Amino acid sequence: MDRKVRTRFAPSPTGRMHVGNLRTALYAYLIAKHEGGDFILRVEDTDQERFVDEALDIIYRTMEKTGLHHDEGPDKDAGYGPYVQSERCAQGIYLKYAKQLVEQGDAYYCFCDKERLESLKTSVSEDGTDIVVYDKHCLGLSAEEVQANLKAGKPWVIRLNVPNEGTTTFHDEIYGDITVPNQELDDMILIKSDGFPTYNFANVVDDHLMEITHVVRGNEYLSSAPKYNRLYEAFGWEVPVYVHCPLITDENHKKLSKRCGHASYEDLIEQGYVSEAVVNYVALLGWCPTDNREIFSLKELVEAFDYRHMSKSPAVFDTVKLKWMNGEYLKAMSFERFYEMAEPYIKEVITADYDLKKIAALVKTRIETFPDIKEQIDFFESVPDYDVALYTHKKMKTNPENALAFLQEILPVLKEQEDYSNDALFEVLKAYATEHGYKIGYVMWPLRTAVSGRQNTPGGATEIMEVLGKDESLKRIRAGIEKLKA
Repeated sequence: MDRKVRTRFAPSPTGRMHVGNLRTALYAYLIAKHEGGDFILRVEDTDQERFVDEALDIIYRTMEKTGLHHDEGPDKDAGYGPYVQSERCAQGIYLKYAKQLVEQGDAYYCFCDKERLESLKTSVSEDGTDIVVYDKHCLGLSAEEVQANLKAGKPWVIRLNVPNEGTTTFHDEIYGDITVPNQELDDMILIKSDGFPTYNFANVVDDHLMEITHVVRGNEYLSSAPKYNRLYEAFGWEVPVYVHCPLITDENHKKLSKRCGHASYEDLIEQGYVSEAVVNYVALLGWCPTDNREIFSLKELVEAFDYRHMSKSPAVFDTVKLKWMNGEYLKAMSFERFYEMAEPYIKEVITADYDLKKIAALVKTRIETFPDIKEQIDFFESVPDYDVALYTHKKMKTNPENALAFLQEILPVLKEQEDYSNDALFEVLKAYATEHGYKIGYVMWPLRTAVSGRQNTPGGATEIMEVLGKDESLKRIRAGIEKLKA
């Protein structure tokens, strides 16, 4: 294909952006940018019943935050506009092409009412739900009958005229050739009774007029793909390259749904994931780089992405893997940005007048998502009720008895100490351990237990004491002594 690569993301403004839609947008963006092409945003608002006012803002905001900047769209007309289907519909674009098919004999007006269509229902779908298989009744109407019905204002739709004989073959870059007997293809509606085009028809017309070269979409649309070919054939248009992405499932191998709590981009951001990690992870849901690498910036994805390495098998949305990846991004993040994002989570827990930046520095490499911060730092606010058995550490050779003796020994030393910085405290304690023939762990474990009341903390004893300051540290050590005496 010698033409410039042009891909599009064509969401329906019906709410938050589902992870599957984000992947479609990402793959379309990567295909275009990998080839130095254009990425187009087109809004498919033909389903007026499901239209949500603020959803368009969500689309723009999500694409901005993920870095998927479009070259053309409703706000950037490059001569292929309008980029909103309702606006295109108002210009009569779809009706014009539907009427062309009627004149060619490739489509026809249908005047069947709801009652007649109800009578045609046949249970044919896999889950046993009723779907209508149209019987071409109105194809037999004469031109005069059609005109009379139109003149009388009888409600109508325009249907595609699919031949009963023969087969239709559709090629997908991932799934290969798919051949379907024409008798299995319904005479799908092209223009609905409200004058709006159907999703399938508008797609074909818009992709052609906007010179889209590659179409990326979910494999749930694979079954309707042969109908697209019927339309391209009828118009005599070149078929774009089709790339159908594999299904995304949850850990139970069920289709990812809104009920699972992490189905949309905004759900994930609210759960404390960072945008770059989400984009990186979503890129790997169905695509495998040749070198099995896992961490990619968007720029690196553009360079590495090849849709020919996409999988047919369903991709499992693994939250454990996403959390790990998010943790890697937090570790690599600049401290300034990390603190800006972590501060609200820290302030939810800490009311005391501590240096919150020091607390943030302690947790930066120890969390996977921002909500993890709470359980890491809550002991700074108050020491939890703990069992004195916590003072026992086999490797450090500590137990409640010798921990009590040590804390009583060290308390006067720490009362004399004025500099409570981590380094100064560490040097004092190290010197004390050396002087008394103790191993450093023998000194640090009881102290850390007394000042935190926790087995695992985001920092060592002296790092915690630096944050707490002298008065609070001594208060906690005294409380530890009393607890051990009891």
